[in-house]
Amino acid sequence: MYLFKRKEELERHLTTARNNGKHIGFVPTMGALHRGHISLINAAKENSELVVCSIFVNPTQFNDPKDFEKYPVTIDQDVQMLTEAGCDVLFLPTVQEMYPDGLTAKMHYDFGSLETVLEGAARPGHFQGVGQVVHQLLNLVQPDKLFMGQKDLQQCLIINRLLKIIDSQVELVICPTVREKDGLAMSSRNLRLNATERENALHLYKGLSEIKHNYQQANLKTLKEKVVNELKTSGFEVDYVELISILEDGSVIFPDTAATSPLYAVVAAKELSSGVRLIDNIAL
Repeated sequence: MYLFKRKEELERHLTTARNNGKHIGFVPTMGALHRGHISLINAAKENSELVVCSIFVNPTQFNDPKDFEKYPVTIDQDVQMLTEAGCDVLFLPTVQEMYPDGLTAKMHYDFGSLETVLEGAARPGHFQGVGQVVHQLLNLVQPDKLFMGQKDLQQCLIINRLLKIIDSQVELVICPTVREKDGLAMSSRNLRLNATERENALHLYKGLSEIKHNYQQANLKTLKEKVVNELKTSGFEVDYVELISILEDGSVIFPDTAATSPLYAVVAAKELSSGVRLIDNIAL
């Protein structure tokens, strides 16, 4: 596996590969890799001839400075995992390399209502930071396909909108959420949970499962309120528990009935003893 820390070195290597006719698959990450990330690498290997992964903890997408400071960093382990998975190229830039002129945004992206609901409402400015760094990475890598995980469902919708805004021909491939045996969605932030807190984090998946098993028979508002109350009782500060449907233009609506399709249950809550904020979703 080739490891590059400078933009020009990465671009030079990928230009040669592209000139040799290789199709490029790209997996952007913030590191602290787990089997969910490796599933994206595997999907990229199956659908591309050269796989590029980036590891960059992007400061502009953190609306909470403490969350940025505490984000887990496991570079040595990440490099080993990527090597064993057969990744071809790792891009590992510094903040200075990605933002040589400072963190002030040079462009505002019109993500429409996607930026005002759910994660957009809970984390002001978050998706502008995501757009800022992904736009830059796409310009550098120029992939044929971009691989992302469904666990960050709204982020996938944002990136899909970004590709339209910048008139990109890159194909976005959304891969299934990878879970532990007990159902907990794999997340880099799980590394910040001790054994008791990790057990408690299972309440998010339990809440989503309760919605999935009952949404066709129950009143949706009552069902959501029940899950919110169960999470609060279990030691969570709840940002949202919602049912959403994704429209053809990539925006979301909040249906009043279970007849709308496709339908997803989504949740975001902070585990209070650890201070770790977790998100999850499940297709209904």
